[in-house]
Amino acid sequence: MASSRLAPHAGKLTATAAADIPLQNLKLPAGFKAEIWSHGTPGGRAMARGESGKIYVGTRGLGRVYEISDNGRERTSRVVVDKLNQPAVAMHNGSLYVMAIDKVLRYDGIESNPNVQPVDLTAKFNLPPEQHHNWKYIRFGPDNKLYVPFGAPCNICLLPAEGYAQLRRYNADGSNMEVVATGIRNTQGFDWHPVTKELWFSDHGRDWMGDDSPEDELNRITRVGQNFGFPYCHANGVADKDIKKDKPCDGVTLPVQTLGGHTAAMGVHFYTGNMFPSDYKNAMFVARKGSWNRTKKSGYDVLMVRTDANGQNPQVTPFVTGFLDDKTDAFWGRPVYMLQLPDGSLLLSDEQLGAIYRITYARS
Repeated sequence: MASSRLAPHAGKLTATAAADIPLQNLKLPAGFKAEIWSHGTPGGRAMARGESGKIYVGTRGLGRVYEISDNGRERTSRVVVDKLNQPAVAMHNGSLYVMAIDKVLRYDGIESNPNVQPVDLTAKFNLPPEQHHNWKYIRFGPDNKLYVPFGAPCNICLLPAEGYAQLRRYNADGSNMEVVATGIRNTQGFDWHPVTKELWFSDHGRDWMGDDSPEDELNRITRVGQNFGFPYCHANGVADKDIKKDKPCDGVTLPVQTLGGHTAAMGVHFYTGNMFPSDYKNAMFVARKGSWNRTKKSGYDVLMVRTDANGQNPQVTPFVTGFLDDKTDAFWGRPVYMLQLPDGSLLLSDEQLGAIYRITYARS
């Protein structure tokens, strides 16, 4: 596709003032409100919350990890570490885990000791070296294991070696690595169902097969060892046009729901709080960062997904829209991750503007 004029959108990696964030453009269901919770953290992606309430935020393009503190009146931020290769964050037992493409660091007791030096765990995690699709959303699961995805090192290809297009889990110290699932091109977010404890994850479809195909996916892992199709089978059974084999979708676990072509589905979050109406309990939010490999842009929003008790029959409705102007095809923000606060409100990070919005609900 060398003749195509489509290309990824460059991120805005400088601070954006609150006055320059057009929050009034956002649309939410009746009773919901979005406000600017913090800003001035360029490139912020996934968030993790410490027991004291401090929020840690990883980045991709800047190689930076932020710590955001809230004194009840305002939020202030500092840089914990800089010049890493696409760091992501997770909190576990009072320790901040920072995982980059080629490094794993653990900051013990960082909330009370901001100058603590990290423990380097890199050697224990056996990280594959390729950078393409290897930014990692990391999270500790209900089993206290650290779950780490390793994306495909290409748009579409036969995998060059073991260790790619898979989801792994580790003990907190990096020992006892286990491959949980394979055939995952590029998951950028996952969460566990509050009742069933099954893991659900987003996955990006490949590029250069048209505006609408293959779609991004919302998947559900019901047992260890499932295969989700990459590189032969995409979305709801779409055979790849370049990487071919007989019966490409045999044995493949198909998605619970497709999420649109090239919409860049990112964070996945099951809502467990009490602030939102009762029918939001255990519903899932999916942030879609927004397309680039598409003639007309799509995504740039947050969806709500409800399923039945068996994780089937999904119903998808818009939750946050307004980052994209459908008339002009221009966007101003790119929503990426959610984090639920103890009061039941929801934080939503915007990678494009380096801001975090707080979503609340109040009955009229």
